[in-house]
Order: sequence, then C-alpha cells, then structure tokens
Amino acid sequence: MDTFDDFFDNTFEGLSEENGEIILCAASAYEKKYYLNPEFARLPESIQEELQIMCVLYTSDVGGILTLQFDEMGNLLFHVTSEENDYFFDEIGSVLKVKQIQREKQELLEALELYYKAFFLKEDISDLLDEESKK
Repeated sequence: MDTFDDFFDNTFEGLSEENGEIILCAASAYEKKYYLNPEFARLPESIQEELQIMCVLYTSDVGGILTLQFDEMGNLLFHVTSEENDYFFDEIGSVLKVKQIQREKQELLEALELYYKAFFLKEDISDLLDEESKK
C-alpha cells in the first residue's frame, strides 16, 4: 500500500474524479494525519474543525483510514480502509462508529451535502431547500 502522503498526492491531484467521487477529507491512524481537500477551504472554520475532530477521533477509536467523499449525486459517503495485516483494526467497531457519527452528526452531514450540491454541482438552491423541507 502507498504511504498516506502518496495516497493523498494521487487522490487529490486535479481533485481526482475517479468514479465521479470527490474527497472532502480523510484521516489515517497509521500516519496520524488529517487532510482537508483544499477545494473545501471556504467552509467555515468551525465546520472544518468539526470534520477534523470527527475523523481523527474515528481513526483513534477504530484505526484504519477514514475518507469522506461525495459521489456524483452529491451524497456524502464514508469510505473506510485498513492495511491488510492490521490485526488491531476493529471492523465491527468501524461499522458501529460510522452509524453513530451519521446519527449524531446528521445535521452537519446533510448541510455538507447541500453545500456540495449548490457550489460544486451547481444545483438550484431553491429546489434543494424544497427537497429538504419535504423530508
């Protein structure tokens, strides 16, 4: 496996739109690093800090690498990987922790999706707000 720096160098080169997905941020328990995609530097500082805390705490608790990425429809996905021989990685805990984050941070995650759809996918904000109000 590439080093974490190589992973990010390869992934963020030109915003790597492999599979139509754009990475928001990631954290690694192996390299003890966090990365926010520079394209999202305009997010409010408080949201950037909350993302960093959320991702770093996740990797501290569970291990592995956590990547938050947007799919081509603007849905925010949690992508978790671990090194092949990482016997300390808690696969069951990983699934439970992702569900916990999605439940506890639902409002933040929905707001990030709305932000991405409005500013990156250039969707009409009024249509997006109408969809949100119907939920």
